[in-house]
Amino acid sequence: MNDMAWIETALTGARPQAMGALLRYFRDLDRAEEAFQEACLRAMRTWPVKGPPRDPAAWLIFVGRNAALDSVRRDSRNTALPEDSAISELGDAEADMAERLDDSHYRDDILRLMFICCHPDLPATQQVALALRIVSGLSVREIASAFLVNEKAMEQRITRAKRRVSEANVAFGAPGAAERAERLAAVAAMIYLIFNEGYSASGGEVHVREPLCNEAIRLARLLLRLFPAEPEVMGLLALMLLQHARTPARIDGNGDIVLLEEQDRSQWNRDMITEGLALVDKAMRHRKPGLYQVQSAIAALHARAAKPEDTDWQEINLLYQMLERLQPSPVIRLNRAVALFKTQGPEAALLLIEPLEERLSNYFYFHGVRGALLMELGREREARTAFDKAISLARTPAEAAHIRQQIDRLISDAKPRAKSA
Repeated sequence: MNDMAWIETALTGARPQAMGALLRYFRDLDRAEEAFQEACLRAMRTWPVKGPPRDPAAWLIFVGRNAALDSVRRDSRNTALPEDSAISELGDAEADMAERLDDSHYRDDILRLMFICCHPDLPATQQVALALRIVSGLSVREIASAFLVNEKAMEQRITRAKRRVSEANVAFGAPGAAERAERLAAVAAMIYLIFNEGYSASGGEVHVREPLCNEAIRLARLLLRLFPAEPEVMGLLALMLLQHARTPARIDGNGDIVLLEEQDRSQWNRDMITEGLALVDKAMRHRKPGLYQVQSAIAALHARAAKPEDTDWQEINLLYQMLERLQPSPVIRLNRAVALFKTQGPEAALLLIEPLEERLSNYFYFHGVRGALLMELGREREARTAFDKAISLARTPAEAAHIRQQIDRLISDAKPRAKSA
């Protein structure tokens, strides 16, 4: 790895810790971000010449803090910072900073940073955008590209989010135990939103945006480092790993969706699956079931099946029932219907989802599942209507193409029956 590649990796890894500490010091998102950017510029000039510091995060915090203070002092004609060559070795100052960045400070600073990004006053879209900008360090252009909006619109979205945080008078003190427990679920949800935006790629031509999925997984690893004994964080990371492991097989050469049962399982990422399964097993040993743990257990049953027919649909159905008890939701019931279809047939599954039609009338997947069940029951006309509705609600061309394949299959199956009649 060359010098610049190593520096970029070090800066990315140190960003959450450094940004968290700078935010605690300045209590202002913009100033903390400017301080970190100035420290990064100095690092890129200094580290290739003088070598890497003993603790990159401590170096960035020290230099970023002083750079920000210097911009204030400059107006008062106070002494500016020394030249870069003079701060490449910070000596006792850097060592002192590193010593004070113990596990407690690190944990509190990162949590504070994530808590701010998932502040309840912010809409989900602003939470994700702010987290990608502040915690992950993606540029406005990169975030705009990920969400398929223009750069100016995304900049306005992030600016509004920062303004709301400022107006909300967010507490910048170390989060207490009660706040940690209360907001941990919000942080996990924000990370999963980032993952789903990449995995589902709403509104885009490309069905999977891997950079967003990878960033969500990186943030989940960071959260697990902060909460190494929390089974729900293990479940969150496991769920994303097991889902993302299927990515190479989800889209065919024509850009069309490949259903789970039709995927070439040899293309699945076995390293991700191995790690995900180990996390699921570890989380389950805590015997404190939660939403992410149950979802990851379902994903694990799919991952453990060498062939589609080996899938334990009975157990998946039971897990979906548990998931419904934890969080009653029409979408969870819709997913459970697929397992019920596998174990009890299309009629039982259709009876389960029919009451959901009003609540899921604008959800493309509902109409797709309903169409598939109707097709299995031989109710071709109703199936065609359901598929047409699904196409009109599809978020991506790949989703629409998948439904059209079902319609083609429906027409193909209907022709032999018409001839025989």
